[in-house]
Amino acid sequence: MIERIAPSGIAGPTGPWSQGMKARSDEILFISGCVSVDADGNVVGRGDIVAQTHQTMRNFQAVVQTAGMEMSDVVKITNYLLDVRDYPAMAEVRAQYLAEPYPASTMVQVVSFLYPGLLVEIEGIAVRR
Repeated sequence: MIERIAPSGIAGPTGPWSQGMKARSDEILFISGCVSVDADGNVVGRGDIVAQTHQTMRNFQAVVQTAGMEMSDVVKITNYLLDVRDYPAMAEVRAQYLAEPYPASTMVQVVSFLYPGLLVEIEGIAVRR
């Protein structure tokens, strides 16, 4: 069984993708890259990695909770940053939303994002404990 996850309060997909897909009888959730946008699709916190990371993690958390899971179920995240020098600030904010044992994590620096003004994108996988 596969179920599409679409939390309210987050701008909907602008192309052929889903914000999350729950698989294997509600046990596994694949979370699409979450970014710092509000319900209307406006970038939140332009130029501010801390503000953008908070909004990104709130959106990420909304996908997880809409799927009936908790942030403690997150087992893998991939972080994309426009500037790798923002990693310490991003990681400090992200730690406020995650708990030990922290998920496996990968950090990637990118050239740009889909929306101008974005500084961070985070995707992940959750497994119901």
